[in-house]
Amino acid sequence: MTELVLRNRQRARPIRLPLLRRLATVLLSDLLSLGRYELAVHLVAAPEMARVNQRFLDHAGSTDVITFDYTGELDSSAAEAKGAAAHPPQRLHGEIFICIDDAVKQARQFRTSWQYELIRYLIHGMLHSVGYDDLTPAGRSVMKREENRLLRLLSRQFSLSHLANPRSSPARKSRMATRAASVSLSKRPGATRVRS
Repeated sequence: MTELVLRNRQRARPIRLPLLRRLATVLLSDLLSLGRYELAVHLVAAPEMARVNQRFLDHAGSTDVITFDYTGELDSSAAEAKGAAAHPPQRLHGEIFICIDDAVKQARQFRTSWQYELIRYLIHGMLHSVGYDDLTPAGRSVMKREENRLLRLLSRQFSLSHLANPRSSPARKSRMATRAASVSLSKRPGATRVRS
């Protein structure tokens, strides 16, 4: 089965979900060569990420990305049944929680864009789901190299800055609300038109 679910449950940054879906599909199917995947990606704000972090990992505070990999449960039972050693999965089954507030904060720190950080977190979560581990210095180094390689490939194929949805930006909504208020005031008898 091939299923990708994207849930945007944050309001810090408007995101073009169709573009994020195309990008994630290329990453899963073409770059990671996964024939089958069931993945839910949740874009959340810091308070929700802190709750997930506390509840499932017993860590306080927000973090950039959390991956729940359910593939291992499926593969380990199949490997035990066959008596075979574990191998890189040909499928992926899991959930990735990405904190957009942390992406914005880290983008400032590393002088990059929040969109770039978002895709880095997406890649990082998917790499965990296909067996990469960053608990040791050697594992972290291998994972970081692969993360950077995939990020370079995706940034050549997609304009990551287009992940921002300018049509629904908070500033634009505010200007539109001001304009709407100006128009409705000017239609009332005796009202003066307000300009901003």
